Amino acid sequence: MLSPRADSGGGGPGSGGFRKRKHDNFPHNQRREGKDVNSSSPVMLAFKSFQQELDARHDKYERLVKLSRDITVESKRTIFLLHRITSAPDMEEILTESEVKLDGVRQKILQVAQELSVEDMHQFHRAITTGLQEYVEAVSFQHFIKTRSLISMDEINKQLIFSTEDNGKENKTPSSDAQDKQCGTWRLKITPVDYLLGVADLTGELMRMCINSVGNGDIDTPFEVSQFLRQVYDGFSFIGNTGPYEVSKKLYTLKQSLAKVENACYALKVRGSEIPKHMLADVFSVKTEMIDQEEGIS
Repeated sequence: MLSPRADSGGGGPGSGGFRKRKHDNFPHNQRREGKDVNSSSPVMLAFKSFQQELDARHDKYERLVKLSRDITVESKRTIFLLHRITSAPDMEEILTESEVKLDGVRQKILQVAQELSVEDMHQFHRAITTGLQEYVEAVSFQHFIKTRSLISMDEINKQLIFSTEDNGKENKTPSSDAQDKQCGTWRLKITPVDYLLGVADLTGELMRMCINSVGNGDIDTPFEVSQFLRQVYDGFSFIGNTGPYEVSKKLYTLKQSLAKVENACYALKVRGSEIPKHMLADVFSVKTEMIDQEEGIS
């Protein structure tokens, strides 16, 4: 008596013959010929056009991701440069150098605007949002150092209008979309979410600037930063949970930065006269570690 496995050619449920007969019904040559015939059908031609469109969109998305990465890196370098103001003897020199770096960042943003000239920006927003947030952080940090105030979203967008007449430099006179196409003008608008997230990240840089300025004997900057952060925190509090999830998530970090700056101002006001200036930075660093331990961060 033969077992079911021994019957290799059988069609029983225990044998593998069913799969073989299923493939044998469609020989390889016939399948290839059928594919060649169907390749010219309207359905196949339509799907080929879909494939080309999706490939082009994917390639553009990857190019935007690379540009966003370059914008992020250059913006971070600008922020690091601006932090040197607390210890540099000539502030104007650093501000001039930072403006040159920001002009280089805007040239990258010009390439993004050219990529999105005939596209819906919101379809590619995820690819560029990181770089735009970092750019907002760098520009707002530079603006605060100059004016001790917050730059508006409209002022940032005015700097992101480019034309071929000035070789990529921003055009100060806004124009309509119809005029943009005629004179070769590109523009990129920062979204409200990118602006809010960039301002939220700015608070961390201002906290570092406050601590560094105290270490260099500057006792005025911490109080100016504290008042500014309090206004920013009040503004974010009005948004609350009604805004985007990322904004409400960064509200906790903003509150931390404000608490550290207020503790620094408290120490300056109460104990500033009895602590030597070269030891104030050490006192603030200890206070910062204590705050982080209480909140379960470290």
